[in-house]
Amino acid sequence: MLSHLILSQLAMGTYGLIQIKSLYDEEGTAENVIHRLGKTFPNEEAIAKTEISWCKQNKVRILTISDVDYPDRLRHCPDAPMAIFVRGNADLNAQHIISIIGTRKCTTYGQDCINTLVKDIATLCPDVHIISGLAYGVDICAHRAALNSGIPTIGIVAHGQDTLYPSLHRTEANKMCLGNGGVVTEFFHGTRSLAPYFLQRNRIIAGMSDATIVIESASRGGGLATARMAQEYNREVFAVPGPINAEYSIGCNNLIRNNKAILLTSAQDLIDTMQWQVANTMHEMRNKGIERTLFPTLSQDEQKVVRCLQQGDLQTNIIAMQTSIPIGTLTALLFSLEMKGILRPLSGNTYHLV
Repeated sequence: MLSHLILSQLAMGTYGLIQIKSLYDEEGTAENVIHRLGKTFPNEEAIAKTEISWCKQNKVRILTISDVDYPDRLRHCPDAPMAIFVRGNADLNAQHIISIIGTRKCTTYGQDCINTLVKDIATLCPDVHIISGLAYGVDICAHRAALNSGIPTIGIVAHGQDTLYPSLHRTEANKMCLGNGGVVTEFFHGTRSLAPYFLQRNRIIAGMSDATIVIESASRGGGLATARMAQEYNREVFAVPGPINAEYSIGCNNLIRNNKAILLTSAQDLIDTMQWQVANTMHEMRNKGIERTLFPTLSQDEQKVVRCLQQGDLQTNIIAMQTSIPIGTLTALLFSLEMKGILRPLSGNTYHLV
């Protein structure tokens, strides 16, 4: 099945995600789909097997979209890759994950903002993971700040695992992999970074995160594209404001002005907006053996919803069927539980128990 999914991903490059999904609808089973793909792309199956062998030899994990360790936040995105290749020990389903993105021409102001923000977030939420793109500027500053603060950081790259661009960041990448972070890509080994691949990898940065923070951006750039993707995935977007006459603050200031991002001036802003303090309190109480269902502030119907979501992330219609709560009533209950920090919405009208 592993080679089947990788074969599907290979074929997507020329065949297209929509066509692949339509094949599943038409053919009905994975075996039929792979047979069809094998006939259409006779050379790809050998390439897929070669990739699997290379990854085993180089200690690169292959996570397919059906694997438990595949990032669940990304799995719910409509354009999630069929398989990703992971170097390092990163927990891609950590409780709190944020991405930090921005210009490749990071100023001293931007660097100071990143260092202060990451240090303070690490203090307020020690289990946070930082994602970025291992590129010049804001990306590498975010990774370095995370390493200095002792928190895991994950780089999403636009090439295969047999290389690193830019090569100047190999020291940081190795530190990330030796710790509890890592390097992730959807590209096969031997793939070199091309301009379109950077935009393609940005959807993974947005999709793997609870929230995306933009720190310094010109009026146009990849950071703004990533922020737009995060919005499409129903994730929170934050922006750090800058001087009104600064070239690399225009993008952030515009995001805030146009209500496309939440104003971020401190780590506490992030923690409060994401309600992570509430979530952390509940996590501690659960570890001490205190069940959510015993919370006196939850109504009987709210407790039904919580019990239902304890089995995993579910869509609204599934929750309604399993709890026998009408959709209209359920919508209000879900909003109430979200405000209490007990659950959070994911893309695709799906909810996750915090």
